[in-house]
Amino acid sequence: MLKRRFVIAALAVASLAPVTAFAQNLPDLKARSVVVVTENAYPPLQFVDPKTGKAIGWEYDAMNEIAKRLNFKVEYQNVSWDAMIQAVSDGQYDIGMTGITIKDERKAQVDFSDPYLRSEQFMLVRGDETRFADEKAFAAVDGALIGAQPGTSPFYTSVYSILDGNEQNPRIKLFETFGATVQALKGGDVDLVLTDSVAAKGYVDASSGGLKVIGGPLGAEDFGFIFKKGSDLAAPVNAAIAALKADGTLDALNKKWFLDYKMGQ
Repeated sequence: MLKRRFVIAALAVASLAPVTAFAQNLPDLKARSVVVVTENAYPPLQFVDPKTGKAIGWEYDAMNEIAKRLNFKVEYQNVSWDAMIQAVSDGQYDIGMTGITIKDERKAQVDFSDPYLRSEQFMLVRGDETRFADEKAFAAVDGALIGAQPGTSPFYTSVYSILDGNEQNPRIKLFETFGATVQALKGGDVDLVLTDSVAAKGYVDASSGGLKVIGGPLGAEDFGFIFKKGSDLAAPVNAAIAALKADGTLDALNKKWFLDYKMGQ
């Protein structure tokens, strides 16, 4: 049974000093324009509200607060995941945000912010799935398929922690967006989507029993914003993240989006 004790909390709050104390020490970017790119396919971090058509989520709230405290004007744009890291690396956008796992190999292309959220990966399946209940049982079911985006943490975990280590294994079907993998799961085109607890909770809550999470966590990952190598935005954003952690703002966002918010309601 899916429980509310998902490992979705931001890193531990260090203190509860007033916001104003930190704001006085944060850099002032003097109303500079900053373009932030995202995928809008990762509830509740960032997604399009089906009721209003507005892009909302945890990361939007966090970035808007960072922009406010650092005094910059934020402009949001969208791009698919497979193009995002390269586009930010090339300087097409100033910041990338879409629940991006901090990995050493990605640091060769982009600079990361300090971690703002930690999550673990879980197995998302259809609500009526009975053939397997964990990763070992899944691997033993001939013909059972995984949906994944190439180059993502779920893809590599699927290859090396669930299947046989072969990145060309035909049991993995590739999709351009995370949302497409979930739609394929719902439609029966694949049997498993491996995702972190953040997205899993959002989709399960919105599925009216159509989706569920099985098994245990398959590893923790830290999320960070990305910048072009050498960007002068990284240090100010890190200072703002530290302030958001210390004054309880990230805890408030966790409660709002991971506990109180109900997808589709």
